[in-house]
Amino acid sequence: MAGDFLTWHSHSVDQEQHARQKGQRPCLIWLTGLSGSGKSTIANALELELLKADRHSYLLDGDNVRMGLNKDLGFSDADRVENIRRIAEVSRLMVDAGLIVISAFISPFNAERRLAKSLFPEGQFFEVHVNAPLAVCETRDPKGLYKKVRAGEIRQFTGVDSPYEIPDSPDLVLNTAEHDVQGCVDQLLAFLIAQGVLPAPEGRV
Repeated sequence: MAGDFLTWHSHSVDQEQHARQKGQRPCLIWLTGLSGSGKSTIANALELELLKADRHSYLLDGDNVRMGLNKDLGFSDADRVENIRRIAEVSRLMVDAGLIVISAFISPFNAERRLAKSLFPEGQFFEVHVNAPLAVCETRDPKGLYKKVRAGEIRQFTGVDSPYEIPDSPDLVLNTAEHDVQGCVDQLLAFLIAQGVLPAPEGRV
């Protein structure tokens, strides 16, 4: 086994020092939900708000990562598990560097999301379920994927002929069928303030 020849090297600069340098509390905000639920749109809008607040952040998006780091993976259950494992490990490195990381991935399985969470200490991993009914996601169909699924051009598609397991106990649920993008981002910002990741606005305690 390769692990038999490896030794973990401790660095002189640790996460606490990285975070102090950036003046923030690092964490991972993990957005999960069906294709078309609004994950990427909300993640992008949230990162803009963090930039305005002078926070150091980075957004990991499902399609972007699959075009680079994970381009060798397909969409079998095993490949989806490996996709999430790699993203969790990359996210851990970024959080260790003191960043607020936003990940936007379907991440369909509870076991893999629990595995991702297990890599982080308490209070550094926040699971956010971006919730929209399949019918709503299919109506939106921003990438035309559901149309291809119904035409038989795509198989093993999450929510249709491959399962999506609703999170057991997410830290936050954003209902994008009832709230617009800004409303969902406002909920996220309020949550991050309550968790101590962001400071409360002046005049609020």
